[in-house]
Amino acid sequence: MLSPKIQAAINAQLNLELESSYAYLGIAAFFEATAMPGMAKWMRVQSEEEHTHAMRLFDHIHARGGAVVLQPIEKPATKFKTALAAFEASLGHERKVTSAINKLYALAQAEQDYPSQVMLQWFINEQVEEERNVGTVIDQLRMAGDSPSALLMLDQMLGSRTEGPEGNPQE
Repeated sequence: MLSPKIQAAINAQLNLELESSYAYLGIAAFFEATAMPGMAKWMRVQSEEEHTHAMRLFDHIHARGGAVVLQPIEKPATKFKTALAAFEASLGHERKVTSAINKLYALAQAEQDYPSQVMLQWFINEQVEEERNVGTVIDQLRMAGDSPSALLMLDQMLGSRTEGPEGNPQE
């Protein structure tokens, strides 16, 4: 059984993961509107992955006899100055999620909630991968600079990302 404190914290994380999904969908809309279909696809796959993360938390709450409490999600940004700015916003959001996961894990430790610690370890590992993936794209966008041909090549490469969160090939 989840303690009320852990249940509330996992519900907050569930909401943040749904917010992440929505944020990536907003960024995908930006890329669709700016003729960058590869980057749009990358963001759509990321949105689906974040939804899968939310469902992992949803399932954990129910498996432990808790109650899911869904909260409103704010409207995501859909306009950015550049592709780089969009990916930088993504990295900022991933860092926010990482911080929240770390705090949730510390709470699970303090509450001696071992099943939640085990579940959250997966998220900790996932966040390392998330930040690395977005950081790599940011590095590549910085290298591309204002070169239209480099941006188009990067867009094409990012469009090759396949669907399949949680261990299946994605890039």
